[in-house]
Amino acid sequence: MSNELEKLRKELDEVNVELLELINKRGRLVKKIGQIKEKQGMKRFDPVRERNMLNHLLSHHEGPFEYSTIEHLFKEIFKAGLELQEDDHRKALLVSRKKKPEDTVIEINGEKIGDGHPHFVMGPCAVESYEQVAEVAEAVQKQGVKLLRGGAFKPRTSPYDFQGLGMEGLKILKQVADEYDLAVVSEIVNPADIEKALDYIDVIQIGARNMQNFELLKAAGSVDKPVLLKRGLAATISEFINAAEYIMSRGNGKIMLCERGIRTYEKATRNTLDISAVPILKQETHLPVLVDVTHSTGRRDLLLPAAKAAIAIGADGVMAEVHPDPAVALSDSAQQMDIPMFETFMSELKQSALVERTL
Repeated sequence: MSNELEKLRKELDEVNVELLELINKRGRLVKKIGQIKEKQGMKRFDPVRERNMLNHLLSHHEGPFEYSTIEHLFKEIFKAGLELQEDDHRKALLVSRKKKPEDTVIEINGEKIGDGHPHFVMGPCAVESYEQVAEVAEAVQKQGVKLLRGGAFKPRTSPYDFQGLGMEGLKILKQVADEYDLAVVSEIVNPADIEKALDYIDVIQIGARNMQNFELLKAAGSVDKPVLLKRGLAATISEFINAAEYIMSRGNGKIMLCERGIRTYEKATRNTLDISAVPILKQETHLPVLVDVTHSTGRRDLLLPAAKAAIAIGADGVMAEVHPDPAVALSDSAQQMDIPMFETFMSELKQSALVERTL
């Protein structure tokens, strides 16, 4: 009895190998068919053809399995073949780790974003005047921060809110940045403004509301300037990554991703900081990942713990807003730090960052 069992098991093993060889042979045929279909512009899935194949198989079926079992098994095989065609069709994204395993490091004003150490982007929500920006820039410089953010073009929910100073705001940013040896990070909202803005900014910021403004993404990808791309209000991580691909597909690989919170049902904060997006983005892409703690929380009392969390989970940088007198700010007064609070914020954050690097 034992010898007969062993004999049957050996025969079963041989059949399994034969099945495997046939399944792989079928897979190679399916891939070739998929390539021909792609060249001819045909859809990969053909339900009529699938039904005909199933009918043909069932007409030759003699048991012992039920017809429904055979149909189920071959539907799974057909599904696997279709996925094989789709994987063959789907190219690895330029921003993906598959395409470039090593980290991208972007140098801006002596800062190497993506080098494994946290960097900081600080400044007012909106450019209001030379004096306002200069006061913040002086405080930023004293803390060793090299990147000055400031909004000149402000896409706002209400058309009656302050929309920014436009090109005049960029000129102010540039003047102040030159005086304090800082690099300018500012949002551009119109593709037509990118060429004009190149003389005044060091980093093109594309805001959350424009993450899928594909013409703007393509325009930013066509110039040789670093781009800070923010995640959309309700964008999935896949959509975020594909937005970065739009930029890189035009030749500009100097892209930094910025998690800035997503819209959920929670009202305790302005948005919900998706802190898990940081390691996911760093695993899926080779791009530096920053966290905007200001727009994600909308509360100045949460900026420090959110920033510590960002650094602890591996973010390459932290962005936050600073204003000389937030109470009179023309936009987002509740979420901006005043200068004394900013100094405390940076002091505690630097200690935290040092601890993270030492562990």
